[in-house]
Amino acid sequence: MTEIHQPAAMGRKAPSRRAPNKGVLIGVGALLVVLTNAVIFVLPPLLPIIQAQYGLATVAETTWLYSALTLGGGAGFILLPRLADLYGDRNASVAASAFLAVGALIPAVGDSYPTLLVGCTLLGFGGAAQLLPLSFLRRNLAESGITVGVAVLVIATGVGIVVGMIGGGFIVENLSLRSFFIILTAVCAATTVASYATIPHAPPAERAGRIGVLGAVWMIAWVAAILLTLTQGLVWGSAALIPLVVGIVGGIAWVRVERRSSSAVFDVAMMKAPLVTASCLCIALFAAVNSAFLLLASTYAQIIPAALRPADAYGLGLSALETGWLMVPFAAAFLVRGAVLDRALFNGRGVPVFVIGALISAAGLAWLAVAHDQKWQYLVGAAVMGLGCRIGYAAGFTMVQMAVPEEKAGMAAGIAGTSMAVGFAFGTALVSGDLSASLVPVPGTGLEVAAKGLYGIGYWLSGVLALLVVVTVLISRARSGRRVAGASV
Repeated sequence: MTEIHQPAAMGRKAPSRRAPNKGVLIGVGALLVVLTNAVIFVLPPLLPIIQAQYGLATVAETTWLYSALTLGGGAGFILLPRLADLYGDRNASVAASAFLAVGALIPAVGDSYPTLLVGCTLLGFGGAAQLLPLSFLRRNLAESGITVGVAVLVIATGVGIVVGMIGGGFIVENLSLRSFFIILTAVCAATTVASYATIPHAPPAERAGRIGVLGAVWMIAWVAAILLTLTQGLVWGSAALIPLVVGIVGGIAWVRVERRSSSAVFDVAMMKAPLVTASCLCIALFAAVNSAFLLLASTYAQIIPAALRPADAYGLGLSALETGWLMVPFAAAFLVRGAVLDRALFNGRGVPVFVIGALISAAGLAWLAVAHDQKWQYLVGAAVMGLGCRIGYAAGFTMVQMAVPEEKAGMAAGIAGTSMAVGFAFGTALVSGDLSASLVPVPGTGLEVAAKGLYGIGYWLSGVLALLVVVTVLISRARSGRRVAGASV
């Protein structure tokens, strides 16, 4: 008789693990998300100081820092959540926090432009830690894991964005760059220790899986090529079409190869589940709308009317710190509880939720397109935009998580996060191009700023992106309906 051997996990009872403290675990997850988003959004207010302190000749050299942060983030969004599936949530979270700490330490010690470039790349990679709570909260909080994980991600993202903007303004007014990076190093080191101490150490969720090295490097390469085009397109001009074409062609070829791979970075079949591909596109569109709004609002608010000729004058004349405070309603809107919308998502009504978020965002952008000359108008617009983006992000990340089993929660977070990174870069590139279309001089400085009318155009363009969310989900629902009808014939 042939003996049948049971797997070890089935032949004996698994050793019991002490249940993690829910509050502490949520707190660490929120800390990771707030810290990583704050690091990303603290940089823009510092760019003029960096240019002056390191004697950079052109704005293009300065924006390379943001490109390095974006490219590092593209790689991190692909790898870190997947590593959590394969090597454990605690290991991935500690590694990500350590990357953040080292990324801050290098410019603190080196205090030079090259070390700042390296540091920004590592900070960008470690910034993907914002996605890790999706997987470790889902795996440790049972039935409520997806809801809590998405809520932590969405709420803490809004808070982190505003904390970063306010923090950037505070640093500009009170600290040196080196002092900032020293403090950031200490905060990231403490986060590393907190991650190790509080996130349960458990066997990998996906024991038999592995990441194909070729597929991972290939995906990082084509995503990086697209992000590079979006962040440096204005500087390179028509030459930026080369990496764009390389990225698109490389991405199409990558998808075809990954479908047949036994060690795929992402399960391409997952994208065929209802609304998953549409959800990723919607996440990218909401991220583009988000970044476009923040760039348009912060740029307009900091223009000093008295510095321009009377015929060209506009702006609120706010400091970087005051501009950050102006965005507080944006973060406050992310705190709105969405229990009703969450139930709708889990009951399969994702399309109406996406539509609601998109229409609210479009309404906020339309408001700002015609009313952006007073502080109170921005306070209203920021609140409406925050609510629309909060609904959109929650719907997108929830729908993608629901499409995969628990052991692939990191994979789902990674593909949604990669979509978000591309969307942020696209929104920034779109607005940067818009605000560069027509320039007016700043007398006595040799500098130029965008013409006033371009801000309204930028808000209308962003509103079109929000409405594309509606188009995307309606097309996806129609295609799903045709597939179901075809299968039943």
